[in-house]
Amino acid sequence: MDADGSHDTSHRVPRPAGPPPRPVSPPSAPGASLAPPVGMPGNGPTIAEWLRVPRPDAEAGVWRYGHAPRAAEEPESTPTRQLISGALISLLAGLMLWSLLWNGYLGSFWIWPLLMFTPDSWRGTQSFVTAGWIWYAIVGGGLVFGFGRLGRWPELLRRIVGRPAATAAQSPPVPVAVAAPEDPAGWPQLRAAGLTAAADRLAAEAESGRMNDVDYLRIRRAWEGVRADASRMRPFEGSVRDKGAAACLHPSGARDLPVRAARHDLVNRQVLLGSVDPGARTPYPRRGTGFALEPGVLGTSLVAVGPSGSGKTGRLVRPVVESLALQALTGQAAVVAVGAAGVQLGPDAGFDVVVRIGDAASAYDLDLYAGSVDPDEAAILLAEGFVGDVAGMDVRRAATALAQLLGPFRAAYGRFPAVSELRELLDLLTEPVDALRQALQEAGHHSMLRELDARVRTHGAPGDPGPVLADRVALLDRPAFAGFFDTTGKSRPFSMAALEHPLRVRIDLPESGHADASRMLARLLLAQFNAAAAVRSDRSLFAFLAFDDASHTLTPGTLRGVQRLRSANAGVLLALRSLEEVPEALRTPLLGAVGCRMAFSGVTTWDGQRFAEAWGTEWVETRDVTHRTVFADQPMTRAIHSFRKLVTGKAVTTDAVTVRQVERERWSASDLAHAVPPGHAVLSLTSVRGERAAPLLVNLTI
Repeated sequence: MDADGSHDTSHRVPRPAGPPPRPVSPPSAPGASLAPPVGMPGNGPTIAEWLRVPRPDAEAGVWRYGHAPRAAEEPESTPTRQLISGALISLLAGLMLWSLLWNGYLGSFWIWPLLMFTPDSWRGTQSFVTAGWIWYAIVGGGLVFGFGRLGRWPELLRRIVGRPAATAAQSPPVPVAVAAPEDPAGWPQLRAAGLTAAADRLAAEAESGRMNDVDYLRIRRAWEGVRADASRMRPFEGSVRDKGAAACLHPSGARDLPVRAARHDLVNRQVLLGSVDPGARTPYPRRGTGFALEPGVLGTSLVAVGPSGSGKTGRLVRPVVESLALQALTGQAAVVAVGAAGVQLGPDAGFDVVVRIGDAASAYDLDLYAGSVDPDEAAILLAEGFVGDVAGMDVRRAATALAQLLGPFRAAYGRFPAVSELRELLDLLTEPVDALRQALQEAGHHSMLRELDARVRTHGAPGDPGPVLADRVALLDRPAFAGFFDTTGKSRPFSMAALEHPLRVRIDLPESGHADASRMLARLLLAQFNAAAAVRSDRSLFAFLAFDDASHTLTPGTLRGVQRLRSANAGVLLALRSLEEVPEALRTPLLGAVGCRMAFSGVTTWDGQRFAEAWGTEWVETRDVTHRTVFADQPMTRAIHSFRKLVTGKAVTTDAVTVRQVERERWSASDLAHAVPPGHAVLSLTSVRGERAAPLLVNLTI
């Protein structure tokens, strides 16, 4: 059993995602507030049944698995009291008409059809009596049908004894048991290419339950690679023939995550976060629908703001990271999750690389230079991470100072300096500088000698960034980080250059004892991610960086980089306790740079005001009702009004209704601060195609 309350399934391969059982009571663990993991053995449909569930097209953010589209406008709802009165009136009118017909008050015209369509020989016989009763039943049934439609009896019956529409809408979809001709579980794309034996093998694995959702999407992704490169056809066919559902495995050999804390639909690459509030301020088509995220909207990046304990980690960051980790196993994504040590972003076994900075037992190290071999590029990234948050500091000048040391050092020693070496060079200590100069002279690197001499000349001059850089590097030159950030090849460093591959990476920062160093490393990781995502040669993988705590991480340079991620098939998730943790000059640009904005319950009115401005206004219809007391002139009328006031305790009034169109904020700062219930959030989405979803109140506990 995992610590976050999710079921441990590391000993077996889960079946595909299906309708989850609803928990009897809400769990207390932070990460267990979502629906329990789905697709467990014996707890859901087989992959074949799962694939046959309809997934209609829908707007951004809609959970499409079994989604039933609704009308664009809410149908007019008649009050139950009015339905009852109308039904009673129509019933009385129908009974009165029948009585008039039966007793002959309206003449005998209504029995003419009986006389016309029966022979004269039947008169006075039992056959005529039987025909008469049949005709009476037809006329009576017609009256019931007509007055029933007039009085809306069926609607009243559904209103009283029928199941509410909301209950029906929330029922889990039932998998379709009769397969369509192009059954996705039958692998028609392989059959069309002549790989009948491979298709039969995979179809049998799907029907028997030996294939899960990750297997299906991984093999389908591999087939897309075969279509792009015909030379892969024979290896693909052989792998499927020999291994079946275990063909084309991820390099880790994993076919699923050890635990699933959220509900996923890998066909649409969606993760279910909750359900949209069914209240009146929600557009009718979205009321009660499932709310989900996918790369199509995460590619515009997401900012989430909420105080500690509002659910950012368990209800947003963890499910999103988990979804992209599953997609990495299918060969569709690369994800890097960054958080403080101890934050539940998933078990170690769910990641390919786990970097625990400051933990001597960590199997992996972090490359400060992001795998770069260009001193100028490495200097720019380091400067952004080290001093990008320093007010008045010119990052370009700091990058120049670093490049004047990194270039000569790499030319002399064939590598970049370690942390302690870089600190000594920034302090321009005599011994390391002289040794570097001598090495450059012996190797004949005269241009690099000029770079080093330029750094020596500007050291200590007004505005020199060297001392500030040295102080920041000193934060990493601590005993706790001994052995980390190694550049000599003794460790196994992770660099953002690995985003070319479908990796699952988690980086634990030492937030508790080294907060300043953690923030500096977070800024560096964001700068490295922006640079690496933009220069990837293969952008078919969706690259994603998730920060569980992005406080003091953003700089003007990294924010510009985030804006460019959309075109690079990449995105970031930035979780903040408050916008106060972002420099004031960047708060409004941040909300403008990202396409997805999320305000959790408990935000302050100051933060709410920023969101309200970002979401803008909309035209709404308002109804103003004015009550005016009725003064009667006639004695009888005054007596009736007095009696009514005595009975009801209220004076007789008339209502004047004024309907107007006014422009109002979609969500005001006060609403965001005080009207969002616990476990809820208000968020808006923008897809990479430009589709927009207005801010919606979402229940994250369902």
